[in-house]
Amino acid sequence: MARRLRRLRPVGLDHVGTAPVRLVFAREITAAPEAVFHALAEDVPGWAEWFAAVTLARPAGDGAGREVRLKGGTRFEETVLVAKEPEVYAYRVDATDAPGVRALVEEWRLTPAGTGTRVQWTIAADGTALFRLVVRSARSGLGRQFRHAVASLDRRLARR
Repeated sequence: MARRLRRLRPVGLDHVGTAPVRLVFAREITAAPEAVFHALAEDVPGWAEWFAAVTLARPAGDGAGREVRLKGGTRFEETVLVAKEPEVYAYRVDATDAPGVRALVEEWRLTPAGTGTRVQWTIAADGTALFRLVVRSARSGLGRQFRHAVASLDRRLARR
């Protein structure tokens, strides 16, 4: 049975710097920043091909938003906060069925690194005390997912 989506607090991009829980992961890959940006911001359905936790991703609202589903069934309705090619792509979760979360922004920052890209992913979250504890304790698992995802994205972009 599908869980009901709950509306979250509508925070802005400043939440990335002020959230009670901030997890930051970074890795260098060989793909150029423009190619990585395109994969993040313009090929939204492609996320399910390179980010193993994602089972469905599709644009919504003429590209101003996204609908995302994760393994296990968690759903998100998101608003794109910034899509500045090739530097940053960020979105806010507007509604989810994940328990305990009150506000969530994810930011992908891309900087040139030699001929490739340094990809930095920040998760900025607020929620109940239990939710904050769970997110903090999930740091190593999320870091592992991030490393696998960007490595998979790099391989995918190299084939193109």
